[in-house]
Amino acid sequence: MKGFLLAAGHGTRLRPLTDNLPKCLLPVHGVPLLQIWLDACERFGIDDVLINIHAHADLVRAFLDLQKDGPRVHVVEEKLLLGSAGTLLANRAWVDAEPYFWVFYADVLNQVDLAAMSRMHRARQPAATLGVYRVPDPTRCGIVNVTEDGTVSEFVEKPSQPRSDLAFSGLLIGTPELLAAIPPKHPVDLGFDVLPRLVGRMSAYPISEYLIDIGTMENYQRAQATWPGSPARRLQP
Repeated sequence: MKGFLLAAGHGTRLRPLTDNLPKCLLPVHGVPLLQIWLDACERFGIDDVLINIHAHADLVRAFLDLQKDGPRVHVVEEKLLLGSAGTLLANRAWVDAEPYFWVFYADVLNQVDLAAMSRMHRARQPAATLGVYRVPDPTRCGIVNVTEDGTVSEFVEKPSQPRSDLAFSGLLIGTPELLAAIPPKHPVDLGFDVLPRLVGRMSAYPISEYLIDIGTMENYQRAQATWPGSPARRLQP
């Protein structure tokens, strides 16, 4: 299995912590977030990971150069940020032979059972499977409405008048159909430009496990207080 790990963001809402350190290397309980993600990929049998980098790229490369175990890592430095969907489009050849692949937002700290999410995707075979969870402030997220059978019937990025509190988690399983829906623009974003085009062709996987987006100082501090740690066992999807 292959997975994109989107890690190129500036982390502006986490300044001054990110003035000299990329967001993906911020530690949680002393462990860099990127290390937590690589451990999760290894645990769930995701053998190839493509990581896009931009802010403090030299520090991310130096960290990855020290990795001796775990998944194979392909590093792509974006001199100009391409957007979440732009990274997928620019590296489409990397997953051309894959019936499906993972996309992870690197600032999402979680204990999600990726094996269960993968099983649901294989059973239903949608254009994409979105991990979704309930949030207290839907205006800050990509919000979905879901039918009784789990089909995504609406997707609105950061709605001013949200009709649901069910949010896209930053974890998804994509397919060639998802890639085909990416418009040729720059930059191009999954939430604003792609996922709304696939309404009716996506499934929602409900997340009940620990998950927090550490992209704000408040959430980063909350993660330090609440993170239960990574499970130790290896699970194959």
